[in-house]
Amino acid sequence: MNEKYWPLMATIAVFIALFLTGGFLFKNFLSTLVLGHILADNAFIIIAAIGATFVILSGGIDLSVGSMIGFVGVVMANLDLAGWHPLASIAILLIFGILFGALQGFIIDFCDIQPFIMTLAGLFLLRGSSFMVSLDSVPIRHPFVAEVARVHVPLPGGGFLAASAIVMLISLLAAILLAHYTRFGSNVYAIGGDRKSAELMGVPIRKTTVMIYAVGGFYGALAGVIYALYTSSGYPLAGTGSELSAIAAVVLGGTLLTGGVGMVAGTLFGGMILGLISTLIIFDGSLNSAWIIISSGLLLFIFIVMHRFLVGSFNLRGRA
Repeated sequence: MNEKYWPLMATIAVFIALFLTGGFLFKNFLSTLVLGHILADNAFIIIAAIGATFVILSGGIDLSVGSMIGFVGVVMANLDLAGWHPLASIAILLIFGILFGALQGFIIDFCDIQPFIMTLAGLFLLRGSSFMVSLDSVPIRHPFVAEVARVHVPLPGGGFLAASAIVMLISLLAAILLAHYTRFGSNVYAIGGDRKSAELMGVPIRKTTVMIYAVGGFYGALAGVIYALYTSSGYPLAGTGSELSAIAAVVLGGTLLTGGVGMVAGTLFGGMILGLISTLIIFDGSLNSAWIIISSGLLLFIFIVMHRFLVGSFNLRGRA
């Protein structure tokens, strides 16, 4: 097997090990019902992480994702109060996410600004704008939300895929096709592997950078939509810290923070690992929520060290 698949295989192995551990410790844990709930509960984080995967593969970072989730949700809720159909507001907000991300990408390249700084500014801008729209949680009462909540796909064993999980899986498939079977995806890997070499090979750096952050903005806005529909509300503080969870899911999924190496499919398992850790601690009942953060941090540290070892041993960057 090509060494570039090893981080993905390691991620899948960790997920399976954690899932089997849960089955050993807790009755009825090994079920499609638990699996379905993990997918549904973490769908918005995984969607945001899918967009972040493209950014990180290019060697960048996007800290505005969490604020995008909060902004989209609170605007969507207030548009509902104004009589808008959710589908209309969703379309407008997805377009906004694309344009906002594209603007960030353009400024990063044109002004030669570090992505960390630019997207940090985007974080503050979107979060502040959320508070300008509303300071309180706003319910979404349109019947469409209840209809979406009833959508599900049955799974063997009594489980089911909720609407949020269905949208997430469709988004994942689209991202896999975009990253691994298009010229744009090849350009993303080229920029992340070696920006100077990519430029010499004729990769359109500015155009690709703008598109990368536009994709990240789209997935961030979609995560906000899913979160708003899942909670039937919009809240200006929603998504706080979600940008870090999204980055963690990407890293746990086998993508290097330095860019150029990783697979979009791994992000799914990275996000599910985070959700699985939370589920295991909830099933235990004797541990408080602090252990979710501690366990996730320890696992993230182990994966970063493992990635560095793999890069040093197999020279993944040169083979990607």
